[in-house]
Amino acid sequence: MKTAIILFPGTNREKDMAMAIEHVTGRTPQIVWHKDTHLPSDCDLMVLPGGFSYGDYLRCGAMAAHSPIMREVIARAQKGTRLLAVCNGFQMLVETGLVPGALLRNRDLRFICKQVHLRVENNASDFTRRFSKSQILQVPIAHGEGNYFVNDDGLKSLQDNDQIAFRYCAADGTVNDTVNPNGSVSNIAGVFNSNKTIMGMMPHPEDAVVSHANSHEGTPLFQSIFEALA
Repeated sequence: MKTAIILFPGTNREKDMAMAIEHVTGRTPQIVWHKDTHLPSDCDLMVLPGGFSYGDYLRCGAMAAHSPIMREVIARAQKGTRLLAVCNGFQMLVETGLVPGALLRNRDLRFICKQVHLRVENNASDFTRRFSKSQILQVPIAHGEGNYFVNDDGLKSLQDNDQIAFRYCAADGTVNDTVNPNGSVSNIAGVFNSNKTIMGMMPHPEDAVVSHANSHEGTPLFQSIFEALA
């Protein structure tokens, strides 16, 4: 499996992501600068990591979504190359229209950095196959604009097509508004595109993998991708 992690000015989670992928797969990802116009021809996985691309001016991810490399990322993704987008990467993803919805300011208008529980809603994808359906995992979040919004028709479409990857939940798996950290519609923490070849999520699974992390519960996500693409 060959991975390309896209680096933008203001990105700060590319090393975390690279460490997690190398820890699980034994293979070092290639870091690709946003001004490049081509990805490696043999790239199996593209990653848009977290951070504060372009200082989060305009809307988070809005400027990065139009960086030179993104034309290639979008073209590859539309042809089926797997694309994982986390936090600021997820914000870029919705800006490109590769997945539906928008990411708004957190409900309480404050930056949130803490551990959260997630419930696996769909384990039939290249990103989630090593999880059990309804499995609970604990991973960190760190964002100011993670409030996922989609209108009623969009939500119904996500549900009908099984495009919801993760929901915020309690430690026992209960999903309700009290365990929703940012106000996201239906507690949504991550979504797929219609073909399940692209996944965007606000929480940081890459920070729940390596030995010094608070938990290793993000590991199955990277094992899933490796098994699917190796």
